[in-house]
Amino acid sequence: MPRYEYRCRPCGSTFELNRPMAESSAPAVCPEGHEDTVKLLSTVAVGGSASAPVRAPSGGGGGGGCCGGGCCG
Repeated sequence: MPRYEYRCRPCGSTFELNRPMAESSAPAVCPEGHEDTVKLLSTVAVGGSASAPVRAPSGGGGGGGCCGGGCCG
């Protein structure tokens, strides 16, 4: 179940709630009982590990990126 972060306007506290996506925009009451809250835009963190390192393709030529795009001096 997704976790959403909210901020309470009256007391300024932030809190998280696990709720279905269908209820993501539903009003949320802060732990102090205030009802004037706003849903925050959260970043997504993905964890895990790869079985093999990711490598750039061989064969010359850049594919972009900072140094491949010419912004490095």
